[in-house]
Amino acid sequence: MEWRDEAIVLGARRHGESSVIAELMTRDHGRHLGLVRGGRSRSMQPILQAGNSVDAIWRARIEEHLGLYAIEGLKLRTSDLMASARSLHGMGTIGALLRLLPEREPHRPLYDMAALIVDRLHETDVTPALMVRFELALLVELGFGLELGACAATGVTEDLTFVSPKSGRSVSRVAGEPYRDRMLPLPAFLLAEEPGAEVAVDDVREGFRLTGFFLQRDIFTPRGAPMPESRAAYLAALG
Repeated sequence: MEWRDEAIVLGARRHGESSVIAELMTRDHGRHLGLVRGGRSRSMQPILQAGNSVDAIWRARIEEHLGLYAIEGLKLRTSDLMASARSLHGMGTIGALLRLLPEREPHRPLYDMAALIVDRLHETDVTPALMVRFELALLVELGFGLELGACAATGVTEDLTFVSPKSGRSVSRVAGEPYRDRMLPLPAFLLAEEPGAEVAVDDVREGFRLTGFFLQRDIFTPRGAPMPESRAAYLAALG
């Protein structure tokens, strides 16, 4: 068996004297591991750093095998990521979240979002808001998507300002006001059809609070795992 795909490096761990097992998020084959012979060489180590984009060819005798990777660098971002703590923690967060996906299951929308974000982690205007959208998309892909298009109580589609922590559905200002203390704020930027505008830091934090609540409750707690430390560090680095 053989396929070729573009991918983002999530990490690599030592295997034997000179090889590594590379973990890639590929565009069409999902999160996929494979052995890279000579992966610990001076020429390969810079390529197999988290956040780099690579061209990967995977070969195996049968599909169930670990298989072998032949990897070439496409876009090496290590120096850019190391330029700031925010970028490093952002990449750590993306990697930790993508590892929640089942192995070898395609998730092209998440790959495309991740590729866009890792290119812009050094930016402070729109990238944090894109990270919130990425977490929302991850919840969808894992089967826990939020319903933010209409009020859960009245069905109206305007003035949506809250999210019910119980149902994960949006609630209008009028319907939710009596229960404000029990609701999660819904930042307006998450309702915008076209992402890309600069978002205030306070709104971004409310967005992370919203996605973090459902990630913790529906994903991490059932798995008996803590939220990624890199996520908290990324939020702290936003200032």
